[in-house]
Amino acid sequence: MTGAPLLEVENLSVRFETNRGVSEAVRGVSFTVGRERVGIVGESGSGKSMTGRSILRLIRPPGIATADRLAFEGTELQTLSERQMRRMRGRRMAMVMQDPKYSLNPVMRIGRQLIEALKVHERIATREARVRALEMLRDVQIRDPERVLAAYPHELSGGMGQRVMIAMMLIPRPDLLIADEPTSALDVTVQLEVLRILDNLVRDRGMGLIFISHDLRLVSTFCDRVLVMYLGRIVEEIEASRLHEATHPYTRGLLNCLPEVGGPREPLPVLKRDAAWA
Repeated sequence: MTGAPLLEVENLSVRFETNRGVSEAVRGVSFTVGRERVGIVGESGSGKSMTGRSILRLIRPPGIATADRLAFEGTELQTLSERQMRRMRGRRMAMVMQDPKYSLNPVMRIGRQLIEALKVHERIATREARVRALEMLRDVQIRDPERVLAAYPHELSGGMGQRVMIAMMLIPRPDLLIADEPTSALDVTVQLEVLRILDNLVRDRGMGLIFISHDLRLVSTFCDRVLVMYLGRIVEEIEASRLHEATHPYTRGLLNCLPEVGGPREPLPVLKRDAAWA
């Protein structure tokens, strides 16, 4: 990372109080993000999504998120009122959720949702906002944006709904984007196009990107740095291009579980875990 960081996270923890006691989803996580692409990888339940949601203060009771420092461009997010935080979300920081079915309003047409997302953060005429919405839908490889604007979420496929969500988050042109499995429902061609769009935003606009994924190969080729999470902790941080040189046994275990084209046909090894890693 070069220059001052966009985001500073120190000793972030997320816990949930349940009838069976306290469940810790994130434990003592610290990292910074500049105008770069930072990947977060790990198994399901390792705390990746909870970390992303915590940055935008989206953890709701019974969840409790705390940190020694959670700052965006020097502004401590934990001291902001909910009204001030709403101004930050979308315009300065945005998050693409993993499943669009639970993020899009089922009773509103796509066009209204996209236009509303833009007008909340900018003083812009409805006609101009509609033009911007159409342009962004084309950017995420939606072939018939006029039809999609008039559609309801249930009329879209899962992959198209995911592209709409990406477009909605990118329309306000945020400085930091948290993308939680943003290409998981897309075919390879569209996946590459969406990654190209995100890459251009980082390079041309100086945007910061947190890319949450299970796909180690994708992260190693697309991101600049990689954070590896296990049971709520960051167990290793490494340059993405050197991910194959990772030394932590958990990261090595994840890499060894990846199949290789033309590789041996024996069963893939089972990931072995050690209580000491947590």
